[in-house]
Amino acid sequence: MAGPEGTVAEAKSNVTGGRGAQLQRTGLRPGWTTGACATAGATAAYTALLTGEFPDPVTITLPKGETPAFALAAEELGGGRAMAGVVKDAGDDPDVTHGALVRATVRVLPAGSGVVFRAGPGVGTVTRPGLPLAVGEPAVNPVPRQLMREHVAAVAARYGGSGDVEIELSVDHGEEIARSTWNGRLGILGGLSILGTTGIVVPYSCSAWIDSIRRGVDVARAAGRTHVAGCTGSTSEKVAVAVHGLPEDALLDMGDFAGAVLKYLRRHPVDRLTVAGGFAKLSKLAAGHLDLHSSRSQVDKSFLARLAREGGADEELTAAVTSANTGLEALQRCAARGVPLGDLVARAARDEALGVLRGAPVAVDVICIDRAGTVVGRAEARGPRER
Repeated sequence: MAGPEGTVAEAKSNVTGGRGAQLQRTGLRPGWTTGACATAGATAAYTALLTGEFPDPVTITLPKGETPAFALAAEELGGGRAMAGVVKDAGDDPDVTHGALVRATVRVLPAGSGVVFRAGPGVGTVTRPGLPLAVGEPAVNPVPRQLMREHVAAVAARYGGSGDVEIELSVDHGEEIARSTWNGRLGILGGLSILGTTGIVVPYSCSAWIDSIRRGVDVARAAGRTHVAGCTGSTSEKVAVAVHGLPEDALLDMGDFAGAVLKYLRRHPVDRLTVAGGFAKLSKLAAGHLDLHSSRSQVDKSFLARLAREGGADEELTAAVTSANTGLEALQRCAARGVPLGDLVARAARDEALGVLRGAPVAVDVICIDRAGTVVGRAEARGPRER
């Protein structure tokens, strides 16, 4: 389980607005992503390869500067390899991977090889296009990969290694656990994905999180803010700040609860709302879904195909969007043919939001991003009388 208490709480203790403050208001305990656990395991294993000893607990640095420590639940050293395992603690989030043992096995490679990732038992392999990884790659997402590379480099610099290693990641019973996820439908076969953009699992509780959204609006209004941003996650929050220069207390961690933001602003309006989020999630809002969680709404490729056709897609491209594996693949296919699907989704999401606001004096603009945080769609601000 995660080590020293307070590593996340201390980083957020003085926060008055935004994602950190909302996490405090829920009263729920955050946890750690599979990516953070894998990084801890890889760091401990590589350290053992170079020194002969496993650091336990092992401390890592997350993308936002938090420094959690993880106790090792399993360790093996010998035969030119080292393995370290960490049990995932998802905090108060009902995550299907809570309690799973994430193992990282590290082997030294010839100089110049870099860091190579392998899927071990219980970690999936990408078999279809449309994901941020190439077909054939282990399902280890880009941010955890970068986090592991950085920690391998730090260990190498400290103990005199080359930093050229193979990291094989596995999850005990991962293939069985993956049956409770959407991996199979996305073409990720053989197990789970190693995920996480911040390293921290934000606890999911409908009532607590919706209440925190309401308190976030109240805080913004009390501070005199006339422009707030409802964001689906930390990456979209960064984009909203970069685009509009919003202060922290104007940021609402909307998560999957788009409806909660819109309905509360309908009764407690501000002059302007920016909705910022991933293309796939905002395509659900555009299609009329107010709860964007994957268990309650899915990306509607037929809806995306209709938007693409309205944007100039021919029959071939329309069919390709309909049959796309993911929303990202649909977006990429349209971009290659000059059809602005991102903008079309942003406009439809804006219009849907205005409909939910029911004439409240709130102008809405929308920013769609991809997983890397690149803006892929925009809809300019429009008020209730401009629909």
